[in-house]
Amino acid sequence: MTQNPETPTQDSQQTQGTQRTQATRVLVTGGLGFIGSNLVPALRERRHEVWVCDLGHSEGPNYIRCDVSKYRQLEKIFEQHDFDYVYHLAAEYGRWNGEDYYENLWLTNVVGTKNLIRLQEKKRFRMIFFSSAEVYGDYGGVMSEDVMDKVPIKQMNDYATAKWAGELQVLNSAVMFSTETVRVRPVNAYGPHEYYSPYRGVIPAFIYKALRDEPYTVYLGHKRIFDYAEDTCRTFANIVDNFKPGEVYNVGSKEEWEHEIKYVSDLILKCLGKGDSRVIYKEAEPFTTRVKHMDFSKARRDLDHDPKVPLEEGIPRTIEWMKKVYGFK
Repeated sequence: MTQNPETPTQDSQQTQGTQRTQATRVLVTGGLGFIGSNLVPALRERRHEVWVCDLGHSEGPNYIRCDVSKYRQLEKIFEQHDFDYVYHLAAEYGRWNGEDYYENLWLTNVVGTKNLIRLQEKKRFRMIFFSSAEVYGDYGGVMSEDVMDKVPIKQMNDYATAKWAGELQVLNSAVMFSTETVRVRPVNAYGPHEYYSPYRGVIPAFIYKALRDEPYTVYLGHKRIFDYAEDTCRTFANIVDNFKPGEVYNVGSKEEWEHEIKYVSDLILKCLGKGDSRVIYKEAEPFTTRVKHMDFSKARRDLDHDPKVPLEEGIPRTIEWMKKVYGFK
């Protein structure tokens, strides 16, 4: 395999839970997506040799086109390259996307994950599996990582169910084949590189609609913790340096940075100098929890999780990025 001349090669395998001092070879599936576009630079800053695979064509360095739901395409990558770590981000995102395009959701999020696990069982790389805080479903208390071990949880949509199925596949493989994986449950990341889609999060949707003076809906009484992607991707990149097989982490911003959705909308409109005449206010949205109280203490303890950017700073940065991308002055 040809080495990237700008990054050192990987060497010895890290022992469990210890610090790795030499560069490693890392594959990021779904690396062209929102989280991947923020994570890949964070990994490269640490002098890792980073490769990316995704569905689209790209002229970026160390890029391989691949559909993870197709085993042959994924297998070909691992026949040609060896990796120490794989960050598995490739997935169909979102509740309503999962309802409208459920075939893609289950093929990518479940079959695709199983394909990668089968290769992990053969090639013995370590994996970071990206789940979602959606797996906590209808739980009304503080969402710590051990909730599922204590309380029966009902996931509330196909997206959440598929992510939980992925976690169960990971856990089963660890028992049956001694594979080593860390699971992460991101919360509500936002920031540059998240393009507008009706299926994406509320922040890009609100900004895009407000920029175009189009109506959008705000559901009252819902509270969420929003995390600036650059912050959380630093934490994700830290996993390589303190990899603990079998662990699972909530990764978001800070517990005290919990806001009502209306506050997010108000902040966006304030930054844009606009009123709320086009905002449609409704009561609680169906098929989702009204409030998600998160616990990030494990990520702080093990992964040096230290968010820097509050919503009041991250929103203006995101607005400026979206203005540039969509041609607004």
